[in-house]
Amino acid sequence: MASSQLFIASQSTVALLQPSHILASISKSNLHRMNSSSQESQTWSSSDPADSVDARKRLNIWPLDDDNAKLLDEVHPKSWPNTKEDTVYDLIAIGAGAGGLVSSRQVARRGGRSVMISAHLAGGDCLNVGCVPSKALIRSARMIREVRKAQSHPEFGVQIGGSVDVDFNAIMQRMRKLRAEIAPVDGHERGKDIGVDVFQGFGRFVDESTIEVVPSSGDEDPIRLKFKKAAICTGGRATIPDNIPGLKKAPYTTNETLFNLGKLPNHMVILGSGVVALEMAQVFATYGSKVTVLVRSDTLFPRSDPDAGPYLQKSLEESSNVEFVKLAKLQNVETLRDADGDDLPLMKLSISANGEEMEIESDCLLVAAGRTPNVENLNLEAANVDFDVKQGILVDDLSKSVSNPNVFSVGDCTAGVPRLTHMSGEMAKVVVNNAIFDDDWKLSSLVVPACMYTEPEFASVGDVTGDNESVDIYTASLEHIDRAILDGDREGYVKIFCKKGTGTIVGCSLIAGRAGELINEVTLAMKHNIPLEGIGRNIHCYPTTGDAVMGCGLQLINSKWKRLD
Repeated sequence: MASSQLFIASQSTVALLQPSHILASISKSNLHRMNSSSQESQTWSSSDPADSVDARKRLNIWPLDDDNAKLLDEVHPKSWPNTKEDTVYDLIAIGAGAGGLVSSRQVARRGGRSVMISAHLAGGDCLNVGCVPSKALIRSARMIREVRKAQSHPEFGVQIGGSVDVDFNAIMQRMRKLRAEIAPVDGHERGKDIGVDVFQGFGRFVDESTIEVVPSSGDEDPIRLKFKKAAICTGGRATIPDNIPGLKKAPYTTNETLFNLGKLPNHMVILGSGVVALEMAQVFATYGSKVTVLVRSDTLFPRSDPDAGPYLQKSLEESSNVEFVKLAKLQNVETLRDADGDDLPLMKLSISANGEEMEIESDCLLVAAGRTPNVENLNLEAANVDFDVKQGILVDDLSKSVSNPNVFSVGDCTAGVPRLTHMSGEMAKVVVNNAIFDDDWKLSSLVVPACMYTEPEFASVGDVTGDNESVDIYTASLEHIDRAILDGDREGYVKIFCKKGTGTIVGCSLIAGRAGELINEVTLAMKHNIPLEGIGRNIHCYPTTGDAVMGCGLQLINSKWKRLD
């Protein structure tokens, strides 16, 4: 989803901090600690008030309990030695999300000298404010719905008396615990053990072969590093619209602060209707919040499978009471009350929708209206790296800068690529092979699936927008799949799109309880040019939901049967 190279000052400030501001804020924090203690601890402490303030204001992490302290010890140690080697590095990765981690570590594992520069939290958005914490919350929500389902469906034979109560603090504590448990894999020490020189600080170009690191400690001079090849892996951040009066000064929430909540919102309003928006809409509605989703168009996923949007909207409305406002435009945000500790703020939102005006009071406005690449303040001009502030680094099919052959780009900061963690990881492999080993791995050769982890999940790969004139569409409903019937989970379908008159798969749209697992079979077939008939002839375990994927293949096979009559 993104990287740890760049960070946000607060939930209502999206402008990237300049390195001079970083140094100033770090210096003030260090001075405060020096005044409060002559013997500074080398680890983050949940009992140190200065640490709590620093973690919240500088790193956007709170509360600083034992689990978050463990997290920070791995991904942003209080004391980290930036040790410069007198060498020209084979690869320097600016950023410590999926792209920076994979590229720098793979070079080290394959005998090269590499650097990873981490300004914020190693592991990037995925570990800290994206994939990992969101899936922990999704799991708790799914369990809540399962218990309620058992309670309302006595035929399952599970007797549950009383109400199903939700402990939001316990849910968030579990998320923090699991995030801290996963963190060492992405941590600085792990990178060092592999052979990567890890620098904690802000990376920026000096010229076409030099990068400068402004150390996070605040008491060191900038460090200059020479490189043969560089990978920009700075990720992205939530886009904050600049045409909504009152929004930028309002106490809104993004994915970067959502997982710090200490209290369940009474009424969450979500600006946007993409993956993050819908996943969190269902989660918080399940927990007990009233959730309203502001949808800019007249359907969900207007550029995807035309059946998916209406299907998913109905599902979320019925299973979780999520409210959708179509053709919605947020006109104004008025802050009625600022946040105070764990007490949530209060905002009055003025909304127009399909010609009607409405006002909603919300104590949590989640802005999930797209992503902006982190390309500011990297001094890209000095390195002759062309970029677009809205799209990202401009690259060719080898993921190489169109203007500097020694600089590559990976992940969400790159123009024209899917903004997904698994895409960043794969792009990093592309860059290592092309940059270090002079290979010709092409971005255009990648087949990239995507999944939204609502219940049911929605996964897709390839082109799923075709009509019957350009493609043949094979569909299997879960209504008739034995495993779905037995599980009592019949929501969903599989649609496989093939080039007209052939078994050549061009796309797949899949709604099911575990769509993210099911889509991988079709992705593999597309990658290796296995036709739909090959999926139909592949023996599947019985009974599994995967029978629906096989069923699409059998439809094509059966249409070509030889007959006795």
